[in-house]
Amino acid sequence: MPKTDLKSKTVDELETLLSNYKKEGMNLRFQKSMGQLEKPSRIKFVRREIARINTILNLQEKKSDA
Repeated sequence: MPKTDLKSKTVDELETLLSNYKKEGMNLRFQKSMGQLEKPSRIKFVRREIARINTILNLQEKKSDA
């Protein structure tokens, strides 16, 4: 998801996306350990999306504190 789309979302939407990506990441790790993972590159994508969402949430939190 492009960064501009993430910036336009509300905090609640971002937190929902974050929880979905965390669940997907957990499922991908389980699949990897069982040898059933079809797209190993998806793990990297999910980790980066989680990082992007966390970054935007932190920036919004700092804006509201200032």
